[in-house]
Amino acid sequence: MKRFLAFVKKEVQHIVRDTRTMLILFGIPIAQILIFGYVVKNDIEDVKIAVYDQSKDEYTRQLTNKLTSSGYFILNRQLSSIGNIDEIFKEGEVKLVVVYENDFSKKMHNGEKAAVQLIADASDPNRANLITNYSTAIINDFVREEFNIDKLPIQINVEERMMYNQSLASVFMFVPGTMALILMLVSAMMTSISIAREKELGTMENLLVSPLKPTQIIIGKVTPYVMLSIVNAITILLLGVLVFGLPIRGSLTLLMLESILFITLSLSLGILISTVSPSQQVAMFISLFALMLPTLLLSGFIFPIENMPELLQWLSMIMPPKYFITILKNIMLKGTGLSFVWMETLVLMGMTAFFILLSIKKFKLRLE
Repeated sequence: MKRFLAFVKKEVQHIVRDTRTMLILFGIPIAQILIFGYVVKNDIEDVKIAVYDQSKDEYTRQLTNKLTSSGYFILNRQLSSIGNIDEIFKEGEVKLVVVYENDFSKKMHNGEKAAVQLIADASDPNRANLITNYSTAIINDFVREEFNIDKLPIQINVEERMMYNQSLASVFMFVPGTMALILMLVSAMMTSISIAREKELGTMENLLVSPLKPTQIIIGKVTPYVMLSIVNAITILLLGVLVFGLPIRGSLTLLMLESILFITLSLSLGILISTVSPSQQVAMFISLFALMLPTLLLSGFIFPIENMPELLQWLSMIMPPKYFITILKNIMLKGTGLSFVWMETLVLMGMTAFFILLSIKKFKLRLE
């Protein structure tokens, strides 16, 4: 028994001394609990809305104030024409447009049905459904308070309209997010593991003494992953279009160019990870922990960024998939061009340049 206890003690000491093992055992669970606790929310808050008020009377003003004072909605702008709705949604800030019909107050006083139209941006179907449900509940509550009744005689007829995704198909949300996740993991993780394997096996030194320059070696290593990632992107798009009926309303050329830009960024990030990883296991650990979880949680893929605490919202701004998913949704679902996604494109280009320069610097330091 003493030998067994001594063996167990030795193993415990060995594990405690291993920082990476302790991080896996305790760091990841703590981080996941904290991140999921703050990120996973089914409610909404501070959703920006626009109002097209054709009546401009007492009731429409009170109902708009009821919506904005609820804490769920923020009035972004008043519209002068219903023709501006499509362009406003393409800008990406406004998620709901409330349209009041003419003679709204008059119909309410006469006991007639006064119509309110809720037009939501359904490129994120789950969020659009939540927004319209909250809005409808607030409108019904307004009628109860205004007329002091428990059972509604339906004084207001609420009409819901979902733009870009009439059927609220969840695939419209998951295909762009899955595409970003797969491209990030295939490009970054596989590249980092590939180069780390060369260093771990000692074959990188053999390559470096060959006639090839270091830059040519790196390009040669990542070129197959560029081709594989492009094939992955095309495959995902074909499955989305042919199997799930996902539309591509914008330019296919622009979509592929943006995808290649994101693949290049992911590859440069993979090279950077490989330069700081002594082994394949470390490279895989860094890739999974630093890329997969943030892509799932902080990119807007599944959970709305607006619902997160301010600190996590700031953190999401350094996540490349966040910008790529926004670009994909705008081009594929809204049919927008470069004029609507130029800012996200510039951010991805800046990140790509930064990671490439940092990777080259780190790689040269390792050679020295």
